[in-house]
Amino acid sequence: MRTKKLKASARATDSGLRLHGRIARDLGIAIMSGRYRPGDLLNGEIASSEMLEVSRTAYREAIRILAAKGLVVSKPKIGTKVNARTSWHILDPDVLEWAFEGEPDVDMMISLFELREVVESAAAGMSALRRSEAQLKAMRQALEAMRQHTLAAVAGRQADINFHRTLLQSTGNPFIISLIDGFSAAIITTTMYKQREQPLRRDPVPDHLHVLEAIAEKNSAKAQAAMSKLIQLARLDTPMSPQAKRHNSQHAK
Repeated sequence: MRTKKLKASARATDSGLRLHGRIARDLGIAIMSGRYRPGDLLNGEIASSEMLEVSRTAYREAIRILAAKGLVVSKPKIGTKVNARTSWHILDPDVLEWAFEGEPDVDMMISLFELREVVESAAAGMSALRRSEAQLKAMRQALEAMRQHTLAAVAGRQADINFHRTLLQSTGNPFIISLIDGFSAAIITTTMYKQREQPLRRDPVPDHLHVLEAIAEKNSAKAQAAMSKLIQLARLDTPMSPQAKRHNSQHAK
């Protein structure tokens, strides 16, 4: 069954990816979903390329993509092995997308929101002190687009990304700015995941407005608290197991 799924997707032509990219995506989803676990050995290059009906070169390139993202390691005479989770580049946009393609690991999802709260809350406080008028205007425009289009539309989700990207950029901290792509991927994947089975239950625009108002007022503590609250509410809105929901509720109190 596993081979058939990979094979069908690898031969598909409508994904916009090159062949080795489609193979990497299928294997990446299999790893992130737990079908392949840390320590598991993948089939050899010859056997895998024959099963997928692709060239050995395409399969080899796919493995290189996965290795660059920390998901696998290839060693002579041993083969290709799934790496320990600690080696995974889980803020890589592709890796996040693969993780949310199926049912993401609850612990990883909670950890992702914890990371966002730590970094983005501090970034909001810094933004209140460092943002330029142009950046403040860009955040206002992004928020207006979110209000107009909603997160159910592509334009609304892009506006949400623009708001958070501009906020991180406004810190002027090159290390925080280097996280923009990863955080953008985290925001878009969790937003899409929330709407997979039903529309969003709550309008997030007011939460963003509270952050924007504090930044406009140059009130660092207020901006930090508003962003922390925004992310806590976003986590509560995310479908999770009963255990994760209890964890979220306790954290929010």
